Amino acid sequence: MRIGLITPGFSASETDWCVPALLDLVRTLAGRHEVDVFALRYPHRQATYPVYGARVHPTGGGQRGGLARLSILSQTWRRIRRQTQHRPFDVLHALWAHEPGFLAAYAGRRLRVPVLVSILGGELADLPEIGYGGGRSRANRWLTARALAGADRVTVGSRWLRDQVGERVPEGKLSLQPLGFETERFQDGASREIELEGNPKLLHVASVSPVKDHRALFEAFAAVSETLPEACLHLVGEGTNGSELKRLARGLGISGRTTLHGSVDHGALAGYYRQADLLIQSSRFESQGMAVLEAVAAGCPVVGTAVGLLPEISPNTEMAPPGDSGALAMIVQAVLKDWSRCEGLRADQSEALAGFEIGHTVDRWVEHYLHLTGSPPDCSPPNNSPLVSEGTQKSR
Repeated sequence: MRIGLITPGFSASETDWCVPALLDLVRTLAGRHEVDVFALRYPHRQATYPVYGARVHPTGGGQRGGLARLSILSQTWRRIRRQTQHRPFDVLHALWAHEPGFLAAYAGRRLRVPVLVSILGGELADLPEIGYGGGRSRANRWLTARALAGADRVTVGSRWLRDQVGERVPEGKLSLQPLGFETERFQDGASREIELEGNPKLLHVASVSPVKDHRALFEAFAAVSETLPEACLHLVGEGTNGSELKRLARGLGISGRTTLHGSVDHGALAGYYRQADLLIQSSRFESQGMAVLEAVAAGCPVVGTAVGLLPEISPNTEMAPPGDSGALAMIVQAVLKDWSRCEGLRADQSEALAGFEIGHTVDRWVEHYLHLTGSPPDCSPPNNSPLVSEGTQKSR
């Protein structure tokens, strides 16, 4: 089967953790099928290059907006069309529903190829209080509406998101299909261990963004530390060592108990998860929540806000409403004061992990593709011929 994946960005090499879940998907999928990845904006180059047997065709659009978006979409469409001269695609899969989804729907119609569109973020969200969501942009609303209308199937990564978008997707198209990940990466005892301070050690893994709600996290931790003064909060993620969070921590009187680790290589995250006693999710919105799954794989239980996958893997655990720092603090305190409750939480969440292992989820993606094609695929091995760089020098 030949599969075309369309995404805003993709790893520039096999060691680039641009979007780890996509790298895991492509590595596993390309081992079984012929895979081409069309990356609209990242990496910032245009030469075709290989990643784990897949061909990656970057347009290099970067952060350009406005009318430049039309140029990015047009250039990528021409690259998709040229690739069909080599061998037609059996299916096109858009990862994110705005620009990738629109392009997949357009290309699928022109090439008469079935299209699957995955909503992987806040493409339909509209949270005016924090200025978050694709639904706040007229252009994104237009692109996403056409993507969903033109798709043969639409997937979401959590039941929570399915409930959020159900009325926006044409009846009969919507399926629950999460992204998976390589669970062994976080269970491997040989990976580098990290020494974290505190008793207990609380962890938060996310880039700094209003939707991750670091203010609610810090306010909740300030309340927790009043009854558990030895507790320490550790933050990992891009921007988490910035001045904004430092000012917030000082204002709440928690600077001495808060460690801002900044950006950490994805390969080193397992050590942070294994050292932590509890991961806290404070997000206002999560389409899925890969940090939650990574923590569980490493043996770290998770509590937090009732968004994304967390309500799904912890159906019997109380969740905090998004933005409610008081409720979040109470939940954290309740778990930490009863260690048996913490151990039960770890066990319950670990049982749910099997459904997100990369081999299992790729099998499910292939089932979707087969359903859309309606006929047995060409099962010949992936084409390993030299890459065509379409007029540019081959990337090495």
